[in-house]
Amino acid sequence: MNSDITIQKAIPEDAQEIGEVYYKTWLDTYPNEEFGVTKEDIDFIFKDIKNVDGSKYTSLPDDTVYFTAKENGHVVGVCKLVKRDDINELKSIYVLPEYQGKGIGKMFWSEALKFFDSTKETTVKAVTYNKNAIEFYKKLGFKETGKIIYDETLKMQSGAIPPELEMIISATNIAS
Repeated sequence: MNSDITIQKAIPEDAQEIGEVYYKTWLDTYPNEEFGVTKEDIDFIFKDIKNVDGSKYTSLPDDTVYFTAKENGHVVGVCKLVKRDDINELKSIYVLPEYQGKGIGKMFWSEALKFFDSTKETTVKAVTYNKNAIEFYKKLGFKETGKIIYDETLKMQSGAIPPELEMIISATNIAS
């Protein structure tokens, strides 16, 4: 673990840096010629990044939380978690490319385990060609369900929809 990194709930002042983490990680991960996802698609999605209202990440229902990973007060990673009535959802873990592989994802997972209902299964979706994320989730104990999801909310300006692989971990198999 990186002792210089702290994990905490997002605060409104984190909004712009959270947006930057999303933008930079998406730009590093999602453009893919085979699936028609372009750099321009990513630029378009994040065109208003400087105008994000901080309440987007903090004024949330009790079942939703954003955590940030910070180094020297600056956001280097973000994690979104949602507790549903029937299941836990690990919505996202994004870590700046230069900070990946330093244990931040595992730190986020540790916080997720504290937040989630330990009696329920947890799902996560990863873009099918994001092999690093899929391997990371497998190391945590997630298993592929075989289900590929085309989420219309991820539809790009070009019309492309990145395919997502659903993964699940049962409450009894959670490896903290």
